[in-house]
Amino acid sequence: MSLDEYKRRRRFEGTPEPPPKFEKQSQHRFVVQRHDATRLHYDFRLEMEGVLKSWAVPKGPSLDPADKRLAMQVEDHPVSYFDFEGTIPEGNYGAGTVMVWDVGKWEPLSPIPIKGEYLPGTEKEAIAMLAKGDLKFRLKGKRLNGDFALVRIKGRRPGSKGTEWLLIKKKDHHVVAGFDIEAYETSVVTDRTMAQIAGDEGSAQWKSSRPATRGRLKAAWLADAVARADRKKSLTTEDTEKGKIRQEKPQLPAADGHLPSATKKKSSVPTVSSVVKNLAGGTPRPMPTTIHPMLATAAAKPFDDPNWLFEIKWDGYRAVAFLDEGNLRLVSRSQNDLTSQFPELGDLPQFVKAKRAILDGEIVALDDQGRPSFSLMQQRTGFQPGKRRLPGREGVPVIYYAFDLLYLDGVDLRRVSLEQRKQQLQSVIENSVVVHFSDHYPEKGIALFEAARQRGLEGIVAKKRSSTYDEKRSSEWLKIKITASQECVIGGYTDPEGSREHFGALVLGLYEKQNRLIHVGQVGTGFDQRTLKDVSNSLRPLETKENPFYGEVAALREVHFVRPELVAEIKFSEWTHETAEGGMKLRAPVFMGLRADKSPEECRLEEAVPSSE
Repeated sequence: MSLDEYKRRRRFEGTPEPPPKFEKQSQHRFVVQRHDATRLHYDFRLEMEGVLKSWAVPKGPSLDPADKRLAMQVEDHPVSYFDFEGTIPEGNYGAGTVMVWDVGKWEPLSPIPIKGEYLPGTEKEAIAMLAKGDLKFRLKGKRLNGDFALVRIKGRRPGSKGTEWLLIKKKDHHVVAGFDIEAYETSVVTDRTMAQIAGDEGSAQWKSSRPATRGRLKAAWLADAVARADRKKSLTTEDTEKGKIRQEKPQLPAADGHLPSATKKKSSVPTVSSVVKNLAGGTPRPMPTTIHPMLATAAAKPFDDPNWLFEIKWDGYRAVAFLDEGNLRLVSRSQNDLTSQFPELGDLPQFVKAKRAILDGEIVALDDQGRPSFSLMQQRTGFQPGKRRLPGREGVPVIYYAFDLLYLDGVDLRRVSLEQRKQQLQSVIENSVVVHFSDHYPEKGIALFEAARQRGLEGIVAKKRSSTYDEKRSSEWLKIKITASQECVIGGYTDPEGSREHFGALVLGLYEKQNRLIHVGQVGTGFDQRTLKDVSNSLRPLETKENPFYGEVAALREVHFVRPELVAEIKFSEWTHETAEGGMKLRAPVFMGLRADKSPEECRLEEAVPSSE
């Protein structure tokens, strides 16, 4: 067995985790650790062959045979990890709090039953069963007891690498029907809760005027960062008395550290409460079939204002989710159907307490630290210019962050205030492996902006508490970016020079009020060899002799024009004016990727320059 992968992922000068060490003898112990990392989950580990064989179990083990728990096999851990309990600091792999949820002994069961009963086996048999993908064993722990099986399954997720297993409780006298793992919330070693282990119970927190869940950004780091940033401006007594982010015991079962938090099976769907029916602005009507998302106007800098709510700006694909009697339809802002591209989100309706609902949100791919990554999203989906779709990278999971509720069981909520819509949204969503409520922070935009900056996020969104949902761009929603970025239309490319292949730079434009494509610069950085080839393959079928830009294009090299059908995400330092040809230009542009979720017509010059609001 090897601990190379365990060692590769960690910097031991920055984490209290034990260093890799192989043990010659096995004591056949097992441990279950509750791990509140990027996503809350349980780590199930069996001491075997001198290491701890390990699986991340999103919903945690169960004593109910009806619960077939997904278990993702992860890297082997050293045996010294057996009793590790504490906090892995931010910036390290698996950052978050770890609690020892159960410990005990395990023994392999012989793969061949005698008179219907599995008898104790040997480690050699266990090694063979593990390699075959069907390991039967018996647990003798403080909380888990009886016979279990780990069965490898054919992964349904894109890019499965044979790491998906099912953890199944066998029928015996240790069965507990309806087993609730959340009933056991303390460590079997120290009798502490997760909050006590994290050392944050009673400590200074970001103050909110109302309770809010710690979302799957987990926002221990987010809440703490906001609090630190806000303390620099000194909190008022009134702020201090408003209460803090809720740290009470979650009402749902926990989830996976490499997947988002999972929940119990959905109970019977409740009817719409009289509160929803009587909301000011709520209108009884059939569910709409089309929604054009409300869009934010760019703003130059963050601000504090008691009339506004502030959210993280998720860097993914905007999508409206239509939920109808357990069925899901995901629609992009350009009205393209995204449902088939994200099959793992198909269970989303199970975690919304409604028969019919319309949610607005963002499909996001997260990195190892829980940060939204558009780069990962692109790798997941591949380039998708026009109707052509190139293969994406397999094995990149996504989650849907819901930040608005537009319709709920017969009531249209678009004329209801944002604050009330968000309150209703939070009440109907069960945070899970597929969907999460996108939290908000009242009043304190500057502190949230600084916290987002420290974490390398794209920016924040400011929304008026009283705003209704207008299906257009509005100044009642503002986007405040940390690094300036702009979606631009590709109208041409230049020839490569030197050893470079495929093309030199992309020629970019934005549409102005008269719907003319205005040249705003070229981008030649941000590409690797694969990206150059992929983008080039997308450009060739679009070549045309007709100049799509309004007026001549000044470029150092000859421009090959293409039909303006592709949209590129561009990061840049600022807007500038060039006296040679006039007009606004991107300074220091860097190519970030193609945007299949944005149409060229959405790339507007009048929206490119942030307002001073």
